[in-house]
Amino acid sequence: MSAPKAPGLAVVPVGRNKTSAEGVQILQPSGWPAPKGYANGMAADGRLVVTGGVIGWDSEGRLARDFVAQVGQALSNISAILAEGGARPEHLVRLTWYVVDIEEYLANLKALGRIYREIFGAHYPAMALVQVVRLVEAAARVEIEATAVAPR
Repeated sequence: MSAPKAPGLAVVPVGRNKTSAEGVQILQPSGWPAPKGYANGMAADGRLVVTGGVIGWDSEGRLARDFVAQVGQALSNISAILAEGGARPEHLVRLTWYVVDIEEYLANLKALGRIYREIFGAHYPAMALVQVVRLVEAAARVEIEATAVAPR
């Protein structure tokens, strides 16, 4: 009895037509369709930088009512936390999004893509999206956890 053959694995450098000087690689099994807006997997070597669940409040603790504005502020907050840890958005290897309404997320994909690229550029780490009943901060519509690997 033989084991089924697994698909081959391609390790693709981050960024178009360039090798990442940061040591972050996209893992894309050969034969799989290319994901849009995320990576199937990431590999990196360096210093781990992890955030807690980050919501879209500003420096005074105010939370926008609009979902897209909350996402933009949460991503900006993540970028600031990464900087404190010596990392940048291109060092991200994973994002986990918790949303209270997945339909609200889906209805705003174009605006979310635009704001994401404004803050993080065209770097798309492994991501998961989970709908939850509620977040600790009741007015929050989204909470995002981030993992980055910064060069040593």
